[in-house]
Amino acid sequence: MNRIVLTAVGVALLCLLPILGAAAPLVAKVDVSSQTMTVIHNGKVAYRWPVSTARPGKYTPRGAWTAKWLSRHHKSSLYNNAPMPYSIFFAGNYAIHGTNQISKLGRPASAGCVRLHPDHAAVLFRMTQAVGKHNMKVVIQN
Repeated sequence: MNRIVLTAVGVALLCLLPILGAAAPLVAKVDVSSQTMTVIHNGKVAYRWPVSTARPGKYTPRGAWTAKWLSRHHKSSLYNNAPMPYSIFFAGNYAIHGTNQISKLGRPASAGCVRLHPDHAAVLFRMTQAVGKHNMKVVIQN
């Protein structure tokens, strides 16, 4: 009986994870199907921006995470020192960051990260610094 209850609670938590993540002071919610990010600050939509997530053959992870670490002038160790300004790492090597390929925003183009216009990445980076990494959630769905 305990196993059934624990399983039911576990399933319920997995289903509610994106909703629970939205309770943070700062949430970056990425919709892969529309290639948009909605930034929610203190429960109110503050910004809605175009993004680029994984191109065909690559993958952007789905789920909810807390920001793990920040890097203002990051360069990719995996992709030829590609610039990744205002990086907010949330899952291993996956980050939200600025891009110099602005013309590709709004459609899949990355190797898996969530790319933003550098000006938008700077805003989100500063907001994350202000609330603290532990109060910033990244939610990626669809």
